[in-house]
Amino acid sequence: MVAKTRPDSNFAPDDVKKYISWGAGPRASQFLVLAAKCHAAINGKYSPDIEDVKAISYPILRHRIVRNYKAEAEGMSLEKLIYSLL
Repeated sequence: MVAKTRPDSNFAPDDVKKYISWGAGPRASQFLVLAAKCHAAINGKYSPDIEDVKAISYPILRHRIVRNYKAEAEGMSLEKLIYSLL
């Protein structure tokens, strides 16, 4: 998922290539895993699943992605971009 936020990546969708100037780094991957484990434990599960990752994606990725001018001009929010990755 984090690789999809990088505009130079082969995994990046068209919206990311169009609207993001700087994607999330390797620490975002680490924190996604840790936060998903914590979210699962808080909800009484023994291991995280994709729903746990989706639940914590916004807080983890929101401040690690930088939109470009085109995204700001067209009103493309980070929430919309992160939702398109999910």
